[in-house]
Amino acid sequence: MGDSSKDFLFFIVGFPGLQPKYYSLMAAFLLCIYIAVITGNSLIVVLFVIERSLQKPMYIIILSLSDIGFCTVALPKVISRYWFNDGYIGFYVCLFQRQLIHYFGTLNSLIMMIMALDRYLAICYPLRYPVLMTNRTMRLLIGFSWVTAMIAPTISLMQTMKLPFCGPNTIIHCFCDSLSMNQLACADATLTNLISYAVAMFVLLVPLSFIIFSYLSILVSVLRIANTQGRMKAFSTCATQLTIIAIYYVPRFMNSSQKIALVMFYSLLPPVVNPFIYCIRIKEIRQIFTFCFVQIAINMMLLSLFG
Repeated sequence: MGDSSKDFLFFIVGFPGLQPKYYSLMAAFLLCIYIAVITGNSLIVVLFVIERSLQKPMYIIILSLSDIGFCTVALPKVISRYWFNDGYIGFYVCLFQRQLIHYFGTLNSLIMMIMALDRYLAICYPLRYPVLMTNRTMRLLIGFSWVTAMIAPTISLMQTMKLPFCGPNTIIHCFCDSLSMNQLACADATLTNLISYAVAMFVLLVPLSFIIFSYLSILVSVLRIANTQGRMKAFSTCATQLTIIAIYYVPRFMNSSQKIALVMFYSLLPPVVNPFIYCIRIKEIRQIFTFCFVQIAINMMLLSLFG
């Protein structure tokens, strides 16, 4: 990395072609998404902390923390770009943002794999599940994911740091990422791009392969269940995880001419909808919310009658 890179500034374009008259509207829209993500996922985290009955599927709280982290890294700068026309970002700040963007993406992929492993053991080995998937085992798996998720982005980052940056500085994206930065290097970045692509595919496809294997095994086990009620119960226990996994993975394999819009869609959709999925599909969370809303309604009625 050349010395000139130290003072190099990148400019975040965001959505190319967006008319300036829509900048404030876009900033407000992204801000609403950010507030929704922080509020919804923070509420899930608080509920899991205060309610012991919810602490068994520990990966849910980690997924919520990861969603909060990703949106906090990705959104404030692009909101600033559209609201205050402040699109410039320093070289090292861009590297830091890029590292965390890919870190949280890798972490989510690993958490999805843990979710699949949990359901695989619960349905395929129900008698051994309490012994195999203890709270201690889950904590170890999650801790391992938090640490190892940093390896793949660091490999890619080290390759990018070897490149000189001295010319074009326009990042055609809403945040700094590997491909966008490598394209702006003043030297041939072919090898760096290949390494970044190989690392990204490894992070994406290895967990996905295990997830596919797990749910195919679950499907075979469920079809062996004699009664229909037992089958429906087994499928129901997987519904939440399958929905979240589908929302995370399916858009990543879609081809679209609006690449940036697609990337933002599959990056921001899971953090926004996950809290709603938890509330709908997890009985304990649904009961807590129902109780809270009933208590609030009763208090409001009492205040209106006797206040």
